[in-house]
Amino acid sequence: MDAEAIRLTTPLTDEDVSRLRMGDRVLLDGILYGARDAAHKRLVELIEKGGKLPFDLAGQVIYYVGPTPPKPGQVIGSAGPTTATRMDKYAPVLMAKGLKGTIGKGGPRSKEMREAMMVYRSIYFLTTGGASALIARHFRRSEVVAYADLGPEALFRFEVEDFPAIVVNDIYGGDLFEEGIRRYAR
Repeated sequence: MDAEAIRLTTPLTDEDVSRLRMGDRVLLDGILYGARDAAHKRLVELIEKGGKLPFDLAGQVIYYVGPTPPKPGQVIGSAGPTTATRMDKYAPVLMAKGLKGTIGKGGPRSKEMREAMMVYRSIYFLTTGGASALIARHFRRSEVVAYADLGPEALFRFEVEDFPAIVVNDIYGGDLFEEGIRRYAR
């Protein structure tokens, strides 16, 4: 990414997300949490039961990833994104508790998800699928926070530097996928 990318440090604030627009390129520093379907399901069930979450969601960003084990000397193995739409049934519940962003691949997100992003002021970022070895270079630390029994689908805490992403859905209803279709439709 070049100098035009917006640098952000997690946790994100309302001010951070309010300045982002669909199509913006960002570089994320700080903490990302990693979770896929099974961990999302457990987090939502815990919220519904009134339980205490294994981390504070306020301002956080969840990366939809199930990393492979690291080779000797590595922080993490391959760490490519998984399809975001599978988390649409869970993410709004997490956003209501303060989640400010999600990172995955693919789209578009469901109508309900896009509405939740506007209501709870949360962003959907896209990172490149198929480049998981390159993405792994941006990880400085990795640890399992909860649900170790899920293996690669456990809940992870990652420290990242210059993690590249693009804003697909902003808090104003912008959708990069819809815009791309509109722009190139003839």
